[in-house]
Amino acid sequence: MKRILIILVAVILLIVGGYAVSVVYGPSLPGTGDTAGDAIVEDEAPEAAVYQKIDPEEAKRIMDSGDPYILLDVRTPEEFAEEHIAGATLIPIDEVIERSPLELPDKDALIFVYCRSGNRSFMVVNELAKMGYANVYDLGGIIDWPY
Repeated sequence: MKRILIILVAVILLIVGGYAVSVVYGPSLPGTGDTAGDAIVEDEAPEAAVYQKIDPEEAKRIMDSGDPYILLDVRTPEEFAEEHIAGATLIPIDEVIERSPLELPDKDALIFVYCRSGNRSFMVVNELAKMGYANVYDLGGIIDWPY
């Protein structure tokens, strides 16, 4: 019985191991020299955007480098008035689909999206990717912004 179980597990591992899953990398970030972002999934069109996360340290480094970027706050106007990251543009989450084509016309622009804790920014980054924005990064929540 033990031998059959071992053989069965080995066969399953061989079968599963035979189906490699391609990893989708987003485009490389400006100023990073990172070229690992050039890989794409075989059956996916090269222009397809994917969800991308960035930590505050890396975002701050890029922001300080002088490369152009858009900092998008997707919280409510009240939250924005209370505190926000300097230079941020406010488009509340419930207005993103309607306002993005007008206020974010360059779908190749580097965009960092944040909210309070990271939940809304996650949803918006995914939605913008579906809309064809190619360089959108989830910065997470302002509660994690140490600057």
